[in-house]
Formats: sequence, structure tokens, C-alpha cells
Amino acid sequence: MCLPLQGKENFMKEIIKSIKIYLIFTVLLGLVYPLIIAAIAQITMPYQANGSLIIKDGRVIGSELIGQKFDKPEYFNSRPSAVNYNAAGSGASNYGPMNEKLIEQVNSYKKNNKKITADMVMASASGLDPHISIENAMLQLPRVARQRNLPESKVKELVNENTDPDFVGIWGKAGVNVLKLNLTLDSL
Repeated sequence: MCLPLQGKENFMKEIIKSIKIYLIFTVLLGLVYPLIIAAIAQITMPYQANGSLIIKDGRVIGSELIGQKFDKPEYFNSRPSAVNYNAAGSGASNYGPMNEKLIEQVNSYKKNNKKITADMVMASASGLDPHISIENAMLQLPRVARQRNLPESKVKELVNENTDPDFVGIWGKAGVNVLKLNLTLDSL
């Protein structure tokens, strides 16, 4: 099929116009808009825009938003992580309820604990959740208080201070930020 000369010129004009529009929107939405949003975030909430990093003695020791592994008995334990707490590659284990590895993991945890909560034995969807449930913290509280020679009432007070509420009283559940809680305990 052959276009008449006038049709070819209009076709080329439309192609060039389309390419120009594509380039303009690529620059606007791919460069200008993200830079403006990043600048607004840096001005209005720099702590959050930079990853909610926790700095101690001049060095970054973690983020409020990323879970870490704590395995000493004087610390509250985080949720298990399917990605070994590696923030570069978050993800779940995708173990189903009949998976042998999950059953083994739950049974090994049950050996040392009379009661357990789901977040004691199951990773979050990202494998990086920085929070544990209040129930989980309360089950770990006696061990941590004993290991640190602190009254349970004092440790419970610290748990409450490091509990983040649910979102606007509607979504999610209140959770205890493990890194912040353990740092508070270390600062005593």
C-alpha cells in the first residue's frame, strides 16, 4: 500500500510530534517531577526522606524501617526473616502451612517457649518487618528483664514507649519497634 505524498508528509509530522511529546513527558515525569518531590521531602521531612536512619556514636546502626537480627538473650528478638535481614532483596519464604521447613521451625521454637505468637515463627511478607506484636514482646519480656536484672514493670514501660500505634486507628495493628526498644534498653 502506497501513501500519497501529502499523506506521507502528514504521517512524518505526526511521528515527529509524538516523539517530541514522548521526550517532554519523559523529562517532566522521569526527571523533573521526582527531583521536585525529593526536594520537598528533604525540606519537610529529612529524617524520613533519608531512610529513618538511627545514628549512634556517629555511625549508622540501622533504620527504624528495616528489621535486624537480635539473638542474644538480653535482647528482644525480631521476627524471623526469609532473606536473612538483607534489605537489598526483600521477600517472603512462601512456606505453606504444611511445608516441612515451616513445621520444623515452629516445633524448634516451641521447644523453648510455652506460648508462641505467629510473628515469633513466621516471617513477614518482606522478611524485613522491624516490628513485633505486643503479645510477642510480652512473652519475651520476662526473659529480657531477667537477663538485664531489671524489674518487669520497667521493661514493660519501655515496651510501651517503643510501640507504634496502628495507622489512624483504622489500619493495621500496633507494633513494637525491636531496634528502638533494644537501643533504649542498652542506654539504661
